[in-house]
Amino acid sequence: MKFDRDGAPFVAVSALPAAVAVVFGRWRTAAALLAAPAAIGAFFRDPDRAPDLGITPNPDLVLAPADGKVMHVGDPQDGLAPPGDWQQVSIFLSLADVHINRTPAAGRVVAVGHRPGRYLAAFRAESAQENERSEIAVESRVRGELRTVVFRQIVGVAARRVVTRVRVGDDLVAGQRIGLMRFGSRMDVFVPPHVQLEVQVGDKTVAGESVIARWPAPLEGDGAS
Repeated sequence: MKFDRDGAPFVAVSALPAAVAVVFGRWRTAAALLAAPAAIGAFFRDPDRAPDLGITPNPDLVLAPADGKVMHVGDPQDGLAPPGDWQQVSIFLSLADVHINRTPAAGRVVAVGHRPGRYLAAFRAESAQENERSEIAVESRVRGELRTVVFRQIVGVAARRVVTRVRVGDDLVAGQRIGLMRFGSRMDVFVPPHVQLEVQVGDKTVAGESVIARWPAPLEGDGAS
């Protein structure tokens, strides 16, 4: 199991009380205090997923960008969607979920934006509009069709920082790591109206592997290759 580099300072600080207990010979206390750095280290775990193992997803699939529970599927919640016509899938990440985020689709990053804001509970609808967040737009061309997927990293009550590790111009493989959110949050994905949604509210997702939407296959005789 790998761990994200952002976790190192948090694990080190949380391990200090255990180290002090060792210095004073309080071995049982030290053992108990080690539960905190162990839990924080687990939060920053970074397991390999299908794309990391060389499995290339079907370009018609939109993958989950995060581990978690689907909390919204369908028409966008009021005031949340980017300009244009979209469908929305929202995933809530609990403290127990892996918090490494991945791009839901392959393509070139055409926009990256960050907006400071509040720290409302991530399961509340207004959190997507009022909380601190980063927004990423990825474009690709498949069989001559220009496809755009927009997704957001949104902080929650405990999450106080969004880490985004992509820039405009980066070329991404579907399921590639793009950053993380610290300590409980949500991700919203926006796809065009003609894309078939493949999840329901309450479904559990695995980042980089679970299919949340599917682009329609070309009709026979349409000239696509």
